[in-house]
Amino acid sequence: MAAKSDGAAAAAGPGPEGAAGGARSGAGGRGEAAAVAAGSPVVTGAGGSGPRYELRDCCWVLCTLLVFFSDGATDLWLAASYYLQGQHTYFGLTLLFVLLPSLVVQLLSFRWFVYDYSEPAGAPGPAVSTKDSEAGGPSISTKDSAAAFRTKEGSPQLGPEPAPSSASAYRRRCCRLCVWLLQTLVHFLQLGQVWRYLRAMYLGLQSRWRGERLRRHFYWRMLFESADVSMLRLLETFLRSAPQLVLQLSLLVHRGGEPDLLPALSTSASLVSLAWTLASYQKVLRDSRDDKRPLSYKGAVAQVLWHLFTIAARSLAFALFASIYKLYFGIFIVAHWCVMTFWVIQGETDFCMSKWEEIIYNMVVGIIYIFCWFNVKEGRSRRRMTLYYCIVLLENAALTGFWYSSRNFSTDFHSLILVCVVASSFALGIFFMCVYYCLLHPNGPMLGPQMPGCICPETPGPCGPPADAVTSPPRSLPRTTGAERDGVSVGGERAGTPTPPVFQVRPGLPPTPVARPLRTEGPVIRIDLPRKKYPAWDAHFIDRRLRKTILALEYASPATPRLQYRSVGTSQELLEYETSV
Repeated sequence: MAAKSDGAAAAAGPGPEGAAGGARSGAGGRGEAAAVAAGSPVVTGAGGSGPRYELRDCCWVLCTLLVFFSDGATDLWLAASYYLQGQHTYFGLTLLFVLLPSLVVQLLSFRWFVYDYSEPAGAPGPAVSTKDSEAGGPSISTKDSAAAFRTKEGSPQLGPEPAPSSASAYRRRCCRLCVWLLQTLVHFLQLGQVWRYLRAMYLGLQSRWRGERLRRHFYWRMLFESADVSMLRLLETFLRSAPQLVLQLSLLVHRGGEPDLLPALSTSASLVSLAWTLASYQKVLRDSRDDKRPLSYKGAVAQVLWHLFTIAARSLAFALFASIYKLYFGIFIVAHWCVMTFWVIQGETDFCMSKWEEIIYNMVVGIIYIFCWFNVKEGRSRRRMTLYYCIVLLENAALTGFWYSSRNFSTDFHSLILVCVVASSFALGIFFMCVYYCLLHPNGPMLGPQMPGCICPETPGPCGPPADAVTSPPRSLPRTTGAERDGVSVGGERAGTPTPPVFQVRPGLPPTPVARPLRTEGPVIRIDLPRKKYPAWDAHFIDRRLRKTILALEYASPATPRLQYRSVGTSQELLEYETSV
């Protein structure tokens, strides 16, 4: 039985003999890859190994919350100070950069909650099924997660759910009403992100304390929640902290003399928030992909320092130029945003599920590119990043030079110090970027031998993603033709002929296939979508209905399910998916 998800189908069943298995995501995927590379048997089910939520993950979330509250508190405190001083223009701009992005993000977060916690009116939930290799299991829907959860702690078979009594139905309605009221209050108080951070931490801790079957379920849910809050935080940070940083720096430069303590605190908090959010986003994105090695905390700290100093130099150059040439600064920002957005669009990104969402996403990435580098395309980014930072260096030099030319060269020693600060800050940022890529990159040193994407902690040699992990081309996916259905050879190979699994490794390195036993036990969740290329999120992290379907299947499955995206490398797989839809 298939489950539709905005044009995609998800079905669960046993992996076919000799066919490609699923690309695992979540708990157990990296553990299986490591076990295979080490020559150990693949262990699934209750005894399967996989990534675990650790104490340092909890500490990272707590530090993220500290950065979040520091940024918001200093901005509101500064706005109140401007109001008490009678500077209503600065008060309005400061408060606008705080409230407007927060409202946008809270509305988006509440919309996600509404979709996750309710079904569209008149539309039944997606039908899903779980089967083993001998007999078909019962059919459940995403609304049956409570019954499946009870099955997890009891017998492995899913029994018929008893008819709810009037008392239990009343309690359930009361609980749902309380959840709705709580979420409404939380988002009204602009604390939706705080709730999601706390929930992600709670789910992570539950994955440590529960048994193996529940551990992988809570770990999956923690990854989903972390992905949501990292996307929300990235959007809010570049809509709030970035313009706030430029505004307060411009005011500090325009006033001259000794900087006030409160604007300096607000500027520092905004700068740290930008750098921390970028590093957190990259870490969660890598942790969610089973075909990529996870980002270590040393690498995350190096990324924080890299973005901290480059954004500081960029923002200070903006502030210096804007303090003298306000109109030209506005023209420059708009022109730079248009160029960067066009550059992102022509790269054919594949992050979202629809065309219009992709355009909006590209516009947001264009805002990010005003301040710092943000990778949105698969493959080696060395040339693109070098070109970007060369452009940024020239722009910083030009903006700072125009500002310095309007100063008094002979007596204004303070201006020369600011120019040196811009140059040294940018140089420090580039230095930490080189440290990250040369020493702390998950795939190994940039100048030395690099490891492919998947995690293989036990073996120093190269390993690829699991042989059943398939990576497909961009979104424009051709359907099979009549000739392919009739078995006519296409491209030198007869359609329907089994071909070796195709997987993606870091470009420029010869792929090394890893011999591994084919897994035929346990359920396979098949998703009728091509898998998105890194650094895009997988479809089950973006498509919320598909996510609910996968969680319902995972609830009911006694063994760890595997995710299998559609591959265009094998015509047999295409025919199989077309007949299932």
